[in-house]
Amino acid sequence: MGRDAGIPVRITGTGAYLPETVLTNAELRARTGLSDEWIVARSGIRERRVAGKEEAASDLGVAAARQALEEAGCPAKTLDLLVVATTTPDTLCPSTACWIQARLGATRALPFDVSASSAGFLVALSVAREYLRSGAARRVLVVAAEVVTRYVDWDDKENCFLWGDGAAAAVLEAGPGPGAALLALTLHADGGQANRLLLPGGGSRVAPITARTVETGAHAIRMHGTHVYRSAVRRMVEACREVLEEAGLPLEAVTLLVPHQANLRIIEAVAARLPLPMDRVVVTLDYTGNCSGASLPLAFDAAVRRGRLRPGEIALLAAFGGGLIWGAALVRM
Repeated sequence: MGRDAGIPVRITGTGAYLPETVLTNAELRARTGLSDEWIVARSGIRERRVAGKEEAASDLGVAAARQALEEAGCPAKTLDLLVVATTTPDTLCPSTACWIQARLGATRALPFDVSASSAGFLVALSVAREYLRSGAARRVLVVAAEVVTRYVDWDDKENCFLWGDGAAAAVLEAGPGPGAALLALTLHADGGQANRLLLPGGGSRVAPITARTVETGAHAIRMHGTHVYRSAVRRMVEACREVLEEAGLPLEAVTLLVPHQANLRIIEAVAARLPLPMDRVVVTLDYTGNCSGASLPLAFDAAVRRGRLRPGEIALLAAFGGGLIWGAALVRM
């Protein structure tokens, strides 16, 4: 079937999972010396979840996926595609999607990962949308799963308090019917800024993790916070305006802004520049921290389950992450 941009793409179910272990700022102080007041003032984060020693990204992803599949009334065996957004995969080979496919029994689904940091969910949505529009798939499961705390340098006091673990998922289907319509989506990247936010160790550039790479901190996330802050605010605002223009909708049509949960300062700055009041912005990072690619879908799922988005209302999703990659999407409930 040829590509047809007119085919509706719907989100028919979402799911989320947060690990049981909670790491509060008070507990983090014993490890880092950073006070609760200092952390909250700089990030808005009060606590984050930490995966158990035996939990990997696929474990979190399976839990979120099962919830999404149940809500969509979609048996795993009917899936055609399984796209997992993660920068913290179970293994470099095979993909985390393969592990999740086996656990779910999604034997028909083609599984693969996308690596786009905090913009991973939007990139995975874009891939799913194109498969659905082309007719190559009728049902797609998108999962974003991250175990970021395994890659934190607890001596890096500028960044260590930001991160948390979690997963979220969405089932997408083609054609008319119930569900939330994906109205518009845009993505951009600037690979020339890749060194601003990176996880250097473990790939072929920096040898697989060894005692030496841990000693030098190559195993941990590195971020130039000030540069990332400025870029994130500007680029997310641009992407939001772009999808509104693509959909032919004014900002006033947006019920809620659902941004990547990186830092409350970034969220507030994006809202102010659009502009949107903060009572129309979803904030979950106070209890999740920054879960990288899982942050945006976790926030979207929370907004839906708390009744903040009713049928016919519009959500504006925006994300920015390492790559640098950024984008936005519009969803009508």
